[in-house]
Amino acid sequence: MKILLLEDDPILSDIMFDHLSENGFNVTLCKDGDFALEKIDEKNFDLFIFDINVPAKSGIEVLKIAREYHKNTPTILITAYQDIEHLKKGFIAGCDDYIKKPFELEELDHRIENIKRKFNIETNQAITLEDGVLFDISKRYIIKDDKTHKLSQKECQVLNYLINNQKRVVSNEELVQNIWQFDEMPSDATLRVYIKNLRLILGYQKIRTIRGIGYCFE
Repeated sequence: MKILLLEDDPILSDIMFDHLSENGFNVTLCKDGDFALEKIDEKNFDLFIFDINVPAKSGIEVLKIAREYHKNTPTILITAYQDIEHLKKGFIAGCDDYIKKPFELEELDHRIENIKRKFNIETNQAITLEDGVLFDISKRYIIKDDKTHKLSQKECQVLNYLINNQKRVVSNEELVQNIWQFDEMPSDATLRVYIKNLRLILGYQKIRTIRGIGYCFE
């Protein structure tokens, strides 16, 4: 399940990103409305989680523009506002649910599960690749030739992102920006280690190196 998270609070965004990623979701984090719109234009998401009060364009403005472009992606708005007026504006813009700050992560989980049931979003986190290889995102393992290979959280996220962008060249910068937080950016050498570990399992031909740019999942 691919989630676009729009949240500029550095602490809350880190907490939500880590929590959602650990629950097996493919999370793209944006910290301002303009960047969120760029991501919406680039790829499809299963769920939007937008804070209202963010830089550039507000979460409500981003949602309005997305709906104008016929993006019917289910949306949860996050707000610190307590007034009915913002609630009304959010629903007019096309949101499907609201969550008010402060909130527990368990509440967020329940609201996501409700959205998944309501919109019949696929809950199976297992993907069958070519040659019968099974990749389970939520449990973080690959089964190949009847052997189970456990993955680290980052290996799982890297592979999931490459699969979701199959046949497209993904730059090192794009991988890092969509998987790591600013204060934990890995070195190129660290990223190469994750790719090497995945190749040892899947075969070197599955993840092709595009010299000077990045990688492509074949």
